[in-house]
Amino acid sequence: MVPCNDRYVALCFNKPEPLQSGFSLDEGNKRMYYGEKFNAWSHLVGAVLATVGAIWLLVMASLQGDVWKVVSMAIYGACLVTLYSVSTVYHSVKGRSKSIMQKVDHFSIYLMIAGSYTPFCLVTLRGAWGWTLFGIVWGLALIGILQEIKPRSEARIMSIVIYAVMGWIVLVAVKPLIAALGLAGFIWLAGGGVLYTVGILFFAYDQIRHFHGIWHLFVIGGSLMHFVAICFYVL
Repeated sequence: MVPCNDRYVALCFNKPEPLQSGFSLDEGNKRMYYGEKFNAWSHLVGAVLATVGAIWLLVMASLQGDVWKVVSMAIYGACLVTLYSVSTVYHSVKGRSKSIMQKVDHFSIYLMIAGSYTPFCLVTLRGAWGWTLFGIVWGLALIGILQEIKPRSEARIMSIVIYAVMGWIVLVAVKPLIAALGLAGFIWLAGGGVLYTVGILFFAYDQIRHFHGIWHLFVIGGSLMHFVAICFYVL
């Protein structure tokens, strides 16, 4: 049996030892200490890509003169850039600011999921299907944000459940989406959902060293697949 001493736990489960400077992490941040440079840099790259992509989509939508596309791309782009920017800041700061930014970071996840739905709801579907789905996902985003105000230990399981429900509620509109996007477009959309879902498993167990960084990679992959779906099959 492997001895479960403090050093082993620190190395394997992100339980950092006190820093020599006297700075100590609270319980909500202990899991995030090791690997924070990678966490910050990975989503900084995501923030740059999201900004460039958002500008591109907004310009293309404006050139088409379709107000639905302009509004949808603006919402989607703003939510995507917010997610990656907030995440970068959260993984870069220390002390009390980190606990505050952790909440904001989790708020932005709900916004990103709902924002990613918006072009498909307001452009691809619109009508009864589009507006119903739009109302549901943004309603769930609001519920998720409000429940994040609770202590993290109480909110964590509910957060993961809401992420998963928001991600896959799209299945209720499979037929109209395939009809509007085509099979190829739907595959890009569903593929992004699969990557996000697999990533949630790493997020759920991010007390294991480097799992949070792996979650970041799945988020970037899912974002890229949804960007392709929106750029080539919605816009």
